[in-house]
Amino acid sequence: MKEISKIFKIVFVLIIFFSAQVESKMSIGSPEAKVTVKVFSSLTCPHCANFHKNIFEDLKKDFIDKGLVKFEHHSFPLDLAALNAELIIRCHVDNIKKFQLLGEIYKKQNQWAVGSDINIINESIKKIGLSSGLNNNKMDDCLKNETAQDEILNERIEAQKEYKIQSTPTIYINKKQYKGKHEYKSFKIAIEKLL
Repeated sequence: MKEISKIFKIVFVLIIFFSAQVESKMSIGSPEAKVTVKVFSSLTCPHCANFHKNIFEDLKKDFIDKGLVKFEHHSFPLDLAALNAELIIRCHVDNIKKFQLLGEIYKKQNQWAVGSDINIINESIKKIGLSSGLNNNKMDDCLKNETAQDEILNERIEAQKEYKIQSTPTIYINKKQYKGKHEYKSFKIAIEKLL
């Protein structure tokens, strides 16, 4: 009986560990998609916001929703405000809500990512989070979650090692860095060549 109890505890810990690992990765689209787009970005980066606004929504409609492209958002925070915005996004358990909040964070970047007082910035980010269905207590807990902070910062370190990120956004389509224009027409052509 003690053996079974011990095995149960080990299995339970492994399930928690692996579900936490999966939850930290933000991706949308079919895992079987022929094309994977990886975007390494900082939520305070204006070029990242422009990429998201000018390319992501059309990419989602034309390719992601049709199962042709898998899109991965890789957090690469360049400052504390960007890290905290990532923490708020990860407060959502539902992946679709995470991506909706990501879009809102980018859309309202010039409203919250200003000034040097991190407390004021956090309150501005939380206002956006409230409109996505999160509550203040949950967001406060997320901002204090050192495990989630470590996950995000470790992702950044690993991305730096593997992809040699020089600036944000850095975009990969499959295993090749995309260096074309950050406008949808050029991006769409690059995707279509791989389908």
